Amino acid sequence: MRGVFVAGTDTGVGKTIVAAAVCAALTARGQKVAAYKPAVTGLDEAPPEGWARDHELLASVASMGQSADDVAPHRYGPPVSPHYAAELVDEQIEPTELLAKARNAGDQADALVCEGVGGLMVPLTSGYLIRDLALDLDLPLVIAARPGLGTINHTLLTLEVARQSGLDVRGVVMTPWESDGMTESNRQTVELIGNVPVSCLPPITRDQLAGEGAKLPLEDWLHEG
Repeated sequence: MRGVFVAGTDTGVGKTIVAAAVCAALTARGQKVAAYKPAVTGLDEAPPEGWARDHELLASVASMGQSADDVAPHRYGPPVSPHYAAELVDEQIEPTELLAKARNAGDQADALVCEGVGGLMVPLTSGYLIRDLALDLDLPLVIAARPGLGTINHTLLTLEVARQSGLDVRGVVMTPWESDGMTESNRQTVELIGNVPVSCLPPITRDQLAGEGAKLPLEDWLHEG
């Protein structure tokens, strides 16, 4: 299965924007792109102005005609970890079902863009983390990170966990990128110490996703091996 898994260093670090930019850029190239997010939480809260909710945005930029519910099979109102959100409504997320739905979407597409929930160590259910889903799907990993204060520690820790787990890390994307002395230093430091290419995605609108996504090193992320 060809594609990429977009994880984050934390919640609210731009995973969905990165994943949507990848989907939009590949769709603009004429590729059949499927999007997948195992669970979405926080639906009780309004999305940022000018944006749809995560699964709605991904469905709108992928090219396989997926509905928002197809993209995210588990959807919850409270802004909490997916395992706890499921507990609150007396549900349990089943890893085998997540994998089957993801693989079914990916098998019908030229590329599957899977977005995680929070960071790699966030549990989807007891004993099954976002990290484990990424491993089971065997997709190259791209990490979304904020550019500002604190990102060095969060990003390097995420890189270390990913590599120790056996994930194939292809790059980091810092977003929303606005260059100044500190952010440039953060980018260079993560790139040097983390031994990883660091790309930048500026603040963008919905209409700019495809154009800015095309500037990312998509071929480096998506190629096999």
